[in-house]
Amino acid sequence: MAETVFEGGCFCGAVRFRMHGRPMFVHACHCKDCQRQTGGPFVVNGLIEADRLAVTQGSPQITTLPTDSGYPHDVVRCSDCGTALWSDYGRRGWMAFIRIATLDEPGSFQPDVHIYTRSKLPWLPLPAAARSFAEYYDMKQEWPPESLARREAARHKAGAKR
Repeated sequence: MAETVFEGGCFCGAVRFRMHGRPMFVHACHCKDCQRQTGGPFVVNGLIEADRLAVTQGSPQITTLPTDSGYPHDVVRCSDCGTALWSDYGRRGWMAFIRIATLDEPGSFQPDVHIYTRSKLPWLPLPAAARSFAEYYDMKQEWPPESLARREAARHKAGAKR
């Protein structure tokens, strides 16, 4: 069975990329950092193996942002318009958080969970069936087994501890 390829890019069109396959899991993150970085009430990130992303046009730049955890947050952006395309939380190198809205067909994905809802804007209702967490969650309880296996394989391939 052929793997589905999803195309995406920045606002100005200078950077284009491909995502090979679907994300392992999708977060709608309502933390204050994501709100400030996007200028919106939340961001939708798809967690995917970094080697499944490929830049097909342009030369994005990396901006490193501070975090409360102390781990770096490297954001891959268009150097022309500044659109955040994906990021690497904690500089793992083997997993990326793709900004779902930068895909040509962002409606192909909906959040599996809403996280950091303790800082969700009060006027934003969540869908009745949404799985939501005030902070983070237990990955082993929430992720499907096949996604956990993909994550572990990518981590192992990179020789990473976390």
